[in-house]
Amino acid sequence: MRRIGLLGGMSWESSAEYYRLVNEEVRERLGGLHSADCVLRSVDFAVIEALQRDGRWEQAGQLLAAEARTLAGAGAEVLVLCTNTMHKLADVIAEAAGIPFVHIADATAEAIRAEGLRTVGLLATAYTMEQDFYVGRLRERHGLDVLVPGGEDRRIVHDVIYDELCAGVADDGSRAQLRRIMAGLARRGAQAVLLGCTELGLLAGPGDSPVPVFDTTRLHARRAVALALAP
Repeated sequence: MRRIGLLGGMSWESSAEYYRLVNEEVRERLGGLHSADCVLRSVDFAVIEALQRDGRWEQAGQLLAAEARTLAGAGAEVLVLCTNTMHKLADVIAEAAGIPFVHIADATAEAIRAEGLRTVGLLATAYTMEQDFYVGRLRERHGLDVLVPGGEDRRIVHDVIYDELCAGVADDGSRAQLRRIMAGLARRGAQAVLLGCTELGLLAGPGDSPVPVFDTTRLHARRAVALALAP
């Protein structure tokens, strides 16, 4: 079993899910008392969020690249960046670590394509929905058509993530809003909805959408374990 390096804290709410999921996946695959060989580096999200908000992406990349090197130095053989938004800096982080990097968009796209789907609705932070690093990768590398909510609904989703889910708040009113937004994406032709923020699965799931839901956190963790256990 290869050692999985989890670069988390963005937010720790979803990083806790990653830890649970990789251990559950290893136990399911290997049985008995098996658990994941992993090492977790959890950063202070307030620092990262301020850099995001100020557009200081290069500085954020330098910070996370240093943390990735720390994980590699601790024996990590597979790197998992436990956040969708910071995959904007995936190339810088992966190069710094020098170990196999599990890209969350690739893991998710493979699962979508395996179901024969092409058009997906995306819920995520405003950065992920509005910038091209994520939507463009799904489109250009995997041939997916990606729909995003309108401007006001993008703001609602973004605020639910940062103001509530990252602070450990799961609000029924916000769940209703997500349901409404997912239904709207389905009406526009989305064959599935992609929970493209690692916290969204803490509030919404398959029962909240009229079309299939793909949870990036779960798919990312599953792909990491598959790589860690590969011959």
